Amino acid sequence: MRAAVVRSFGEPLVIEDRPDPEPGPGQVRVRLEASGLCHTDIHAAHGDWPVRPSPPFVPGHEGVGIVEALGDGVSHLSVGQRVAVPWLGWACGRCEHCLSGWETLCERQQNTGYSVNGGYAEKMLASAGFAAPVPDGIDPRDAAPLTCAGVTTYKALKVAGVRPTQLVAISGIGGPGHLAVQYAKIAGATVAAIDVTDDKLELARELGADIVIDARVEDPADVLKRHGGAHAAIALAVNAQAFAAVYGGLRRGGKLVMVALPAGGTIQVPIFDTVLNGTGVIGSIVGTRKDLDEVFQLHAAGRTRVIYETRPLHTVNESIAEVLNGQVKARIVFEM
Repeated sequence: MRAAVVRSFGEPLVIEDRPDPEPGPGQVRVRLEASGLCHTDIHAAHGDWPVRPSPPFVPGHEGVGIVEALGDGVSHLSVGQRVAVPWLGWACGRCEHCLSGWETLCERQQNTGYSVNGGYAEKMLASAGFAAPVPDGIDPRDAAPLTCAGVTTYKALKVAGVRPTQLVAISGIGGPGHLAVQYAKIAGATVAAIDVTDDKLELARELGADIVIDARVEDPADVLKRHGGAHAAIALAVNAQAFAAVYGGLRRGGKLVMVALPAGGTIQVPIFDTVLNGTGVIGSIVGTRKDLDEVFQLHAAGRTRVIYETRPLHTVNESIAEVLNGQVKARIVFEM
């Protein structure tokens, strides 16, 4: 099989031939059809975060494909079945977090494309318990972005407790953001979309955003305050200043949900204003297997639309450069 491999942090990925991996007990081998390019993959390849993966490794955690081999003990999946392999590659199932519905906080978790090899390859291994069945009728190129960009923003809106008629700000209308706009509309919210590029602002309008804010010429906080302030702000732009901008646009009792992970980013939270206004700041990390199942159900029902462009895997380095330069409208999906 061929795979795109991180050999050294910050260096171009290398396309190389590798032997087909053999599934161990509780694992399946997946022949990949599509794999999305998430900004997290770029952070992994650059070694941006305090906990680093160990090169050489294969990034990618939006892999979708067909099960072609079963390890011992796997009975609930079958050869020929389409599955998605998300960021949460494995969790222990026994800790307090796992038992209380927060498996994404498991301290023993394995992360696809980070601590274990991921989906920038023609084939990959997955823990059978965390390989999510993809409903019939969902195109694998749609399923790939839903596997991270979709479930991550869907979960963030759950964490925010979004309810009908509330004002929700979506900061950053890219791969995750264009789906966040749709989930917020499904929840019945009034949506304010914030970005700094014309094509993404236009995409937000197409997807039903009620308020569109061009942060190049308008202060998002001022605009949100003119509309009464946001009940929730979902921070998806990989830019620390963008976090602060939407925090300033919260109404009393509003909540900033931090999702994007800029390398070394910090935000100053004013104690007096936070206490006086009863505002909240919270992080949200991807979603559970149940959340992903709901995301797939919504898409199968025709409630969401995934915007992507396809590329062959050998364009991985050029594709990463385009993402970093803000030249990609929503999502790049590699076809194997």
